[in-house]
Amino acid sequence: MDVRMTFEEFRATLASSSAPALPPLLLALWHDARGAWDAAHRVAQDVDDADGALVHAYLHRKEGDAGNAAYWYRRAGQPVCLTSLDEEWKAIAIRLLTRE
Repeated sequence: MDVRMTFEEFRATLASSSAPALPPLLLALWHDARGAWDAAHRVAQDVDDADGALVHAYLHRKEGDAGNAAYWYRRAGQPVCLTSLDEEWKAIAIRLLTRE
């Protein structure tokens, strides 16, 4: 799915009550930002690549499951994130938006 939007445009979609048409990992971040962790996790766990592992790691870090998060960071080839959850969410979103 080809999505051409800036981070600011993506963040603005959070005001909508229904999910916009987004690639799976951006959709997972959208659900997470709207407080729907379970929906975000369901989407992220079905993406079997490094980006999927990174979103999955972030979600488990947010959940407070440090051990599971560390496993997913390793799968993503990334160190465990030490920034705030908000900063990590933004960094992942920007990473995904610049790849789409």
